[in-house]
Amino acid sequence: MSYPLVRDLAAEGIPVRLTCGVLDHSPQAYYAWRSAPVSQRDLADAYLTNALIDAHADDPEFGYRFLADEVAGAGLVAGERRIWRLCSEQKLWSTTVRKGRRGAGKTPGPAVHDDHVQRNFTAQRPDQTWVTDITEHPTAEGKLYCCAIKDLFSNRIVGYAIDERMTAQLAVTALRTAVARRQPRGLVVVHSDRGSQFRARSFRAVLTAARLQGSMGRVASAGDNAAMESWHALLQKNVLDRRRWRTRDELHAAIVFWIEHTYNRRWRQRALGKLTPVEYELAFTTQAAVAA
Repeated sequence: MSYPLVRDLAAEGIPVRLTCGVLDHSPQAYYAWRSAPVSQRDLADAYLTNALIDAHADDPEFGYRFLADEVAGAGLVAGERRIWRLCSEQKLWSTTVRKGRRGAGKTPGPAVHDDHVQRNFTAQRPDQTWVTDITEHPTAEGKLYCCAIKDLFSNRIVGYAIDERMTAQLAVTALRTAVARRQPRGLVVVHSDRGSQFRARSFRAVLTAARLQGSMGRVASAGDNAAMESWHALLQKNVLDRRRWRTRDELHAAIVFWIEHTYNRRWRQRALGKLTPVEYELAFTTQAAVAA
């Protein structure tokens, strides 16, 4: 665009007609631009681009089709071709594996928190350290994802969320559930891997609002979150792999029943003196009340 140059030269006293003649522009086109420097289409694209950037920052695994659905939910409706063009200009690509491109795949993003656990999976009191991760399992209807949060003091599952999509909202719901149930008063460290769901702005916003301390392990190091990996192995063995699941609702109900009825209240653990997570917390609370 040479119109800003025409405007600047006109301010210095050089006739618009002369400058437009040299630059091979018509004066009429310049005056039309000056009356409306940004077209309505460009302005709409700018608003739409900002919405796409925000949606992609919350869920980096979303491709342009999912992003189109997200911005439509916010009231900004546009065709998929237009969404694709704007995503291409801003390089808003999904972080999931792209078939047919050698070497392309999911790349963990940079940590947004330091590692405050350092593989020390112990806690001296309830709500001192929580660990979290997401697991998946197929059904005849498609995959189902579960994000769970475990308290390292008692190994109790203090919050979880289950959905058919692995988005940042899944992790946010699990964290909000844990905060609502436990209502922690002191500092709680929430440890996870570097998945995009845990790096999302929406997840970090809940951490900040609840005054929780985020923590992240290293890239491709399952040992940095071994406490949660071991719980996922139990879930896999005792629920997910027990049979083939026809519907997501069937598997959803089975996971909830196992967490609430079996694991938290009936699963006796040697590390807890052969008590269940609920019994261990109750014993600690009673002892603390006596000591006080």
